[in-house]
Amino acid sequence: MAHLTPDYRETPYWHDDVAPLSIPEPMVRHSIDVAVIGSGYTGLHAALQTARGGRETVIFEAGEPGAGCSTRNGGQVSTSIKPGIHELARKHGHEQAIAIHAEGAASLDWIGDFIAEERIECDFHRAGRFHAAHSPRHYEALARSIDAPDSGEDDGAYPVPRAEQRRELGSDAYYGGVVYPRHAALHPAKYHRGLMERTLMAGAEIRAHCPVTGIRRQGNGFVLETPHGPIKARDVIVATNGYTGRTTPWLRRRVIPIGSYMIATAPLPRAMVDALFPTNRVVSDTRKVVYYYRPSPDRTRVIFGGRVSATETDPRLSGPKLHAEMTRLFPELEQTQISHSWLGTVAYTFDDLMHTGRQDGLYYATGYCGSGIAMASWLGMRTGQQALGLPEGHTAFDDIPFPTRPFYTGNPWFLPAAVAWYRWRDSSVVLDRRKRPYSAKI
Repeated sequence: MAHLTPDYRETPYWHDDVAPLSIPEPMVRHSIDVAVIGSGYTGLHAALQTARGGRETVIFEAGEPGAGCSTRNGGQVSTSIKPGIHELARKHGHEQAIAIHAEGAASLDWIGDFIAEERIECDFHRAGRFHAAHSPRHYEALARSIDAPDSGEDDGAYPVPRAEQRRELGSDAYYGGVVYPRHAALHPAKYHRGLMERTLMAGAEIRAHCPVTGIRRQGNGFVLETPHGPIKARDVIVATNGYTGRTTPWLRRRVIPIGSYMIATAPLPRAMVDALFPTNRVVSDTRKVVYYYRPSPDRTRVIFGGRVSATETDPRLSGPKLHAEMTRLFPELEQTQISHSWLGTVAYTFDDLMHTGRQDGLYYATGYCGSGIAMASWLGMRTGQQALGLPEGHTAFDDIPFPTRPFYTGNPWFLPAAVAWYRWRDSSVVLDRRKRPYSAKI
């Protein structure tokens, strides 16, 4: 197939830099203090807290630890909160809206401090984000949003009009954008590896290829059904996010699993990468069916991701589609080959917010809506503190209703129609802007 390198792989580019970790064989235990289901960022951070808090902690993973989206994402680190202050205030009140955005800002600050304090080598740097406008109208809305009082937008954000766009991005496909200088980037697989190592060092155990197939209450705790037999746990933390299944039906009805697809290019001349990404920022745009991309940490490749199909597909089909979109933005990459094409599953929610809390005695944190590196880490940490009974575990998400929809049981049958609708809206904006004169702000 065109555009594929001879050594093309359908595994994440990030996995090339991280060798398999030898995990100690877990002890045979039939009763533990804390069971954590899922070994992504949320589960590891929760387990790190409970293990360091002196609780006997075991992480149950259905497959290989880190095989999910924690090592398959784009490595872009943001405040994670998608709805604006005013939208949140209409639903939850102004005070709660401010508190929710404060959680996002805190998570972004905290993750950098955590990585530094734990000395995790994961190419973390605060290069900032360029959020690009795909129409003049969207640029104007972005510029207004960062100027509005109590906007909840990132401190220090500033607009970049189209006339100055080339100083941020080597493309003329957008109509300006906004820079969020506090946003960051990291190597997701290295971050996950470092986090997993510290969690094991704290005394937690990981049981790989050990799915939890059932959970039932028993006395003051729970019994988990596993391939190794039933295991009693005083507390259970569910950290399955986009991979939530039938074992936790209440949660499954509230998260929407969505495939997110990515490619990595073959190595590029350094001068080309410098021209495309002169400031080394991560990039996203204002389309509803969003694309996000960045240079690799060593600035030798482009890592490009997005939703390219109305239905779930496989990397061999999604790769060429992502390549076509990438070359629309950067025509000079038309002959560039793809070395890796992969996907991961993220969890969206019906209100575009992440949620954490306790349901039927089970702790959970989930629903990061595609922006989960900082927030999954932050809420995993807070959930672990909640399991320890610590007051600092409280978050602004604790008392927010977690909505679902009638007849929804976890199979997003409506997703193809929704993606097609949003894609049409994005394309109709493109068609409409060709008929309109540029705004004076552009």
